[in-house]
Amino acid sequence: MTDTPLVSVIIIFLDAAKFIRESIESVFEQTYNNWELLLVDDGSSDSSTQIARHYAVENSRRVRYLEHEGHKNHGMSATRNLGLRHATGEYIAFLDADDVWLPDKLEQQLKIMQLHPEAGMVYGASQYWHSWTGNPADRVQDYTPKLGVEPDTLIMQPTLLTLSLKSTARTPCPSDFLVRRDVVEDVGGFEEHFCGVYQLFEDQAFLAKVFLTVPVLVAHEVWDRYRKHPDSCVSVAARDSKKYSAGLYYLNWLEGYLLSKAIKDPDLWEALRNKRFRYRHPTLYNLSRRIGYWVGQMKGMTRELARRTLPASVRRSFRSQ
Repeated sequence: MTDTPLVSVIIIFLDAAKFIRESIESVFEQTYNNWELLLVDDGSSDSSTQIARHYAVENSRRVRYLEHEGHKNHGMSATRNLGLRHATGEYIAFLDADDVWLPDKLEQQLKIMQLHPEAGMVYGASQYWHSWTGNPADRVQDYTPKLGVEPDTLIMQPTLLTLSLKSTARTPCPSDFLVRRDVVEDVGGFEEHFCGVYQLFEDQAFLAKVFLTVPVLVAHEVWDRYRKHPDSCVSVAARDSKKYSAGLYYLNWLEGYLLSKAIKDPDLWEALRNKRFRYRHPTLYNLSRRIGYWVGQMKGMTRELARRTLPASVRRSFRSQ
């Protein structure tokens, strides 16, 4: 590997004219310059096709426009895989067409990967970005979720998958991670049957395979802004109440994948069973959480009442039993 390896940046898009210029420009603004950009069209019907073609013509040495045969729509996974088949870099980075990178994203991530050759992927903490609207009221909503693991740590497989199923560690946004090309090839890219509403979890299926295969370096830095807006696939799925059906599709796939790889880790299997219960029975799960909360509140109130009213000798007697 050279000191300045080529990074293949893949932006997939579908009717993304509102945001795609800003996403592309954030690639051009990178402090690390040895990259190629693949703009992969999933059958857009708005001006994003023309915007992408323009960038490819004006920057033909480092930007390419790709589309499915007949300008058809095949879903996010198939579109990412189309980009991967044309990528030539040693590293792969994805950028969703409504997100943006901070300028030092590639430079810092590559330094980390070169310092940790055992790591197959690196990711950090994404900023959940509401203030892109320019509305002062949205500025206070910007936040960066906690990673859920010790930052700047190499996490061995399959720990991150287990922690993500437990909702302890947050699954990174596609725009956040950098992955070695050979790792992508080893895990077989993205699962193309995750289409329609089920593509809500297509990135998690890919990450599950990576988390099972290689150590991952989780850093504390923020390198991307994950744009929150009502037209994102996550927002649309939430409005249409499709989250749980899509989640169950992913969890059922994951069970089959673990079986096919003869994964026996008991903690991972328990986390999967518990997660699937939550998605199969969301009302019951939420009710049990509320009951648990109120039981905890009542215990706390009882202890406080006892502390204030019972003699010290009685309290000591209860504690000793």
